[in-house]
Amino acid sequence: MDTTVLDGGRIITCDERGTIAEAIAIRDGRVLAVGDSDTVRAQAGTGARVADLGGGIVIPGLIDTHPHLMHFGALAEPLVDLTDASSHEDIVARIAARAAVTPPGEWIMTTPVGEPHYFIRRSYRDLVEGVLPHRDVLDRAAPRHPVFIQAWAPVVPNVCAMNSLALDLLDISHVTPDRVGDVWIEKDPAGRPTGRLHGSVTNYYCDDPFMNGLLRRLPLLQPEAIVPGTRRAMRAFNALGVTAVYEAHLMTFSLIEFYRSLRDQDQLTLRVLCSPEAEPFGVVWSDPLQPPGYRERLDRARDLTDRSDRMFRVDGVTVSPYGPCWPGFARMREAYQDPYGRQTRGRSTVSPEKVGQAIRYCHEKGVRLNIVTSGQAEIDGLLGRLEELGHVPLTTDGRAWLLQHFSFAEPDLVRRAAALGLDITTTMSFSWGKGELVRERFGDHLLPDFIPLARLLDAGLHVAAGTDWGPKNVFEHIALAVEPRYAASGNAAATPGISRRRALAMWTSEAAHVLRWDDIGSLRPGNHADLVILDRDPLACPLDELPGTQVITTMLGGKTVTGPDPAE
Repeated sequence: MDTTVLDGGRIITCDERGTIAEAIAIRDGRVLAVGDSDTVRAQAGTGARVADLGGGIVIPGLIDTHPHLMHFGALAEPLVDLTDASSHEDIVARIAARAAVTPPGEWIMTTPVGEPHYFIRRSYRDLVEGVLPHRDVLDRAAPRHPVFIQAWAPVVPNVCAMNSLALDLLDISHVTPDRVGDVWIEKDPAGRPTGRLHGSVTNYYCDDPFMNGLLRRLPLLQPEAIVPGTRRAMRAFNALGVTAVYEAHLMTFSLIEFYRSLRDQDQLTLRVLCSPEAEPFGVVWSDPLQPPGYRERLDRARDLTDRSDRMFRVDGVTVSPYGPCWPGFARMREAYQDPYGRQTRGRSTVSPEKVGQAIRYCHEKGVRLNIVTSGQAEIDGLLGRLEELGHVPLTTDGRAWLLQHFSFAEPDLVRRAAALGLDITTTMSFSWGKGELVRERFGDHLLPDFIPLARLLDAGLHVAAGTDWGPKNVFEHIALAVEPRYAASGNAAATPGISRRRALAMWTSEAAHVLRWDDIGSLRPGNHADLVILDRDPLACPLDELPGTQVITTMLGGKTVTGPDPAE
């Protein structure tokens, strides 16, 4: 039997007692023992390999319950990476390099400039020129290829850019109106389009008919990029200490099968739990289903449930009437401003009839339901439908039904969710990235209800965390949970923080509980040896140093998936 002891550090187990240990023994991919050095070494036996942590900190592998790992990985894989571009000349050089190896006439697609996905800390505004390049600049890079610099959700208004050939292929010319719907076609003094489009131009969560018509003609998702993009994304998540993910938003059956294929080929470097979506919304190729097709997807989700594998599982079905704040989709009680100053109360992205059908179906058929929801009017209505079932707690074989996001969590909504026995997954991404947006468009009075972690936990809810739109650094999320701040202003949030132990638990033991994956999330004997070796103690280091935490090694089932192997 293969046994390894990690000693000479500090083991944060995240178990029920909050045990801090000196050493941990791993045998055949699972935790054999945790405790003081002498006891652990004795249990491991004389043949065990002993690795000196050199004062390093060990925590359980992190669990991201809203990563969009496959989505973002597949979307980014074929693109020219401009995220860290510094100038137009830099952009030209990168696109020209791609053009040199791309057949003429094929599209060259790029990322936006800056830090995804809010582009607050860095964006195209930080280029030397302060704007995205003009069509003539992009023509220098690739005169024989259509070029498109994307705008990524969620920020609206936004800006994208393209070269002359792209404009021609998309039928945008001097005769195109300066504004079509909520898209502004920038033109020079002579009336010639510059290649820059402003307004509702994001690659998804775009409800502008004109822009969606353009997007349907672009190679936004390239199927051949899904597997390599997912592999690359898994490695990136491993490097951040993530060893398990919950993919339960906008997951189609075909995407789930890509995960299954990776599992069959033993290529997963983290554990994956999926929940297929009954009716995906947000991308340009998704259209409302007719009733027979919707019922068929519910049946298929039920039949796909399988929680037996140690690496890849499918459980339940997702319903997502949710719409994000930025484009004005969030359903609220009071009117608020959309991106262009018009009054709106938002809208449902899945019909109330279909939401009700899914709720009844899951209750009658014993399927775990996952609901993605945000606005308070939407949450209020959903909780009312759940309460009408007259069944508390709402569980499937002991697995509580889930609310994802739960963004505007008023005290009464939190009380009702707790009374129903629901579990929650949420994200400090929204508080950090959207806080000032909420202040501007919805009003200061709603800020205390926007991602109120302490309120959720104090109500007795089980709460797990996810990175969603970023930042992708989990340790920055933990710091933001302790001292919530808004990225755009740097101001303290209107919601109180929580302790570091509670914040870390949202990524470890509480996340495992919410997913009902019993042998991950803590370093207890018998659990999978999914662990991360860090350069500092996330429970004790100065808070302003917590986001800078470095992952030295990530281990999945006792095997190193990133960084140096501690036993070698």
